[in-house]
Amino acid sequence: MEAQIEQQLEKILPEDLARTFESAYHVFQGDHDRMDDLLKNGGILLRKVAKKLSPTQTILGIAAIAAVAVILVNRATDDDHEGEAQDVSKQQLGGKDKGQDKK
Repeated sequence: MEAQIEQQLEKILPEDLARTFESAYHVFQGDHDRMDDLLKNGGILLRKVAKKLSPTQTILGIAAIAAVAVILVNRATDDDHEGEAQDVSKQQLGGKDKGQDKK
């Protein structure tokens, strides 16, 4: 019975993934109070994955996750500037002033 419970604890369950992604989503949305949950859930998931995969596979998996995280953060910061108003009045006024001076 104990061996079965211990074996169940070492399996990567869908709930482990769901908790980790949910925590990551909340942190990404700006709820930085969930950072502790993300580190805890990510650590549990990482420990379980490390027992199942070889060291090379684990390192490559972590590198892939880090690359995706960097891309997502980069896109999120680019999207923040996409809807911003920009001051182009100097360019427009300069062009209009020159045209008005000629008249």
